[in-house]
Amino acid sequence: MAARSASLTIAAMNTSTPSSSGAQGAGSAAAASPASGSQSATSAASPASGPQSAAISAAAHAFPRIAVLATGGTIAGTATDAANTSGYQAGVVGVERLLEAVPALSSVAQIQPEQIASIDSKDMALALWTTLAQRVNALLASDDIDGVVITHGTDTLEETAYLLHLTVKSIKPVVLTAAMRPSSALSADGPLNLLNAVTVAASEAAHGQGVLVAFNNRIHSARDVVKTSTYAVDAFQSPEVGALGWVQDGRVEFQRKVVRPHTVDTEFVIGAKWPNVEIVVSYAGVSRIGVDALVAAGVRGIVVAGTGNGSIHASVQQALADAVSQGVVVVRSSRVGSGHVMRNGAASDDALGFVTAGSLNPYKARVLLMLALAAGGTGPVALQKAFDKY
Repeated sequence: MAARSASLTIAAMNTSTPSSSGAQGAGSAAAASPASGSQSATSAASPASGPQSAAISAAAHAFPRIAVLATGGTIAGTATDAANTSGYQAGVVGVERLLEAVPALSSVAQIQPEQIASIDSKDMALALWTTLAQRVNALLASDDIDGVVITHGTDTLEETAYLLHLTVKSIKPVVLTAAMRPSSALSADGPLNLLNAVTVAASEAAHGQGVLVAFNNRIHSARDVVKTSTYAVDAFQSPEVGALGWVQDGRVEFQRKVVRPHTVDTEFVIGAKWPNVEIVVSYAGVSRIGVDALVAAGVRGIVVAGTGNGSIHASVQQALADAVSQGVVVVRSSRVGSGHVMRNGAASDDALGFVTAGSLNPYKARVLLMLALAAGGTGPVALQKAFDKY
């Protein structure tokens, strides 16, 4: 889907009126006439000149310029009943309407909105990942954009965030946010999450922190964050290490920094093709049928979500060892919600030719393995170095 964009200037004065063309602004902010690229323009009720024009222009450019890229999700969902927080259609509210619900954005940033997609994030596709990553990189390469906010569904947010964490080539802030309740719900959490995400993206403190997730007043690193609840508004956590910081009432505070390399310090880029990597799970009574079918289908990598410390049922472990002998990369991770997988702990990884995922869950381990394979990584030794590093 081609990205649909318009440029909005949100100034503290709020003296302008909506234009008949372009995108509707947040609150009383006005939509500028359509502009190409990421150029931002200031619109007013009538052409201004002299000191008044200069004052409006200075006020507009006093705010950071933040691109808001909408992809759908619950934050853009609606239900017929305001009391219904589970039976709704995701991704039906456009980015302009999302911004209109947050008039306080006028005191935070100039917004450039784009509708990248309108999906339920359970249906996130590799092609859309490519489109999104390339668009983020193009925007951040422009001097007209100071940061990017992405509205996303919660189901696959942690995967998209980690992908961008490894492939964005800028130190400018990239912040993902979402909602657990649709926009039509009583006490919808989307508007405040969006305001906080833009606030973080507009903060100098967010530069160089990699891709971030702003959710329920907390700021998380894309590498660490996971969805931990099917319904709670506090659904995102960073097990073991905790959040990076918090955002509240316009204040942003980071309590620690990201240590592992990310963004400009990685070798990963988004290409046109993705290596085929799938996930299998170890559980009581599991057979080797799934692994054998994937190998027959020609996958390049398999991530196994093992029990405990990445332990694997004997039948599946033998099937995975056979897969390695046929050139398939195997990464051992855990289905447990926190902790890390120790190399040569629950399995003899050196002897079996397996790679261990460390503290990455199976879904993020798949992202890293795809990127590492696409970058030319081969063999368990080189790939283990990538997992240890990132």
